[in-house]
Amino acid sequence: MWVWRHRQAHIAFLVANIRTATAQPEYACGFGNRAHYPCSVALDPSLRDTLVIVAFVLAAVATLLGALALTGQRKMKRDLVLLAADDDAPSFVDAVSRQAQQVNAMRDEVDDLSALLSRTRVELADAVRHVSVVRYDAFGDMGGRLSFSAALLDDGGDGLVLTSIHGRSETRSYMKGIKAGKSEAPLSPEEQQAVAYAVKGRPA
Repeated sequence: MWVWRHRQAHIAFLVANIRTATAQPEYACGFGNRAHYPCSVALDPSLRDTLVIVAFVLAAVATLLGALALTGQRKMKRDLVLLAADDDAPSFVDAVSRQAQQVNAMRDEVDDLSALLSRTRVELADAVRHVSVVRYDAFGDMGGRLSFSAALLDDGGDGLVLTSIHGRSETRSYMKGIKAGKSEAPLSPEEQQAVAYAVKGRPA
């Protein structure tokens, strides 16, 4: 605003000088050594008209610049009103800051959950999670498939196979260790089938 007012005052001063120069004849004024300086200058009419046009153009440009500056100032005020707090409500900046803090807290929680999930996966890899049971009749004169072979393995294919043979007078149970899906002791066809089913259930 100050620049606009300064330009208007300067333009008004130029116009006043132009009018004075065109209205008064040229004569010497002053005192002492300055008596030979002219007080006014007679301008050519075409030059005078050109200066007047230039002055009006500068005035129009200054007015336009002032209007643009005023519009920008009003826009800045509106933006400040949006950013400022309203009564007891938090300001926009405070709300964004609080939201950023909440997002950072959620990221920390996600990182903690990711670490916990990784530890859980490592622990579950050693847990017995793959079980397969094969039922059959160990003796031809008995039905009901009361005998069974059960394989219990972890993700690495380690575990055991448990076999129970049911007879008329007695029931016998056997347990054999399994390492990477194989056993050092010979396996019966039913035990091999149970281990194969359990191994297929392991993740690749």
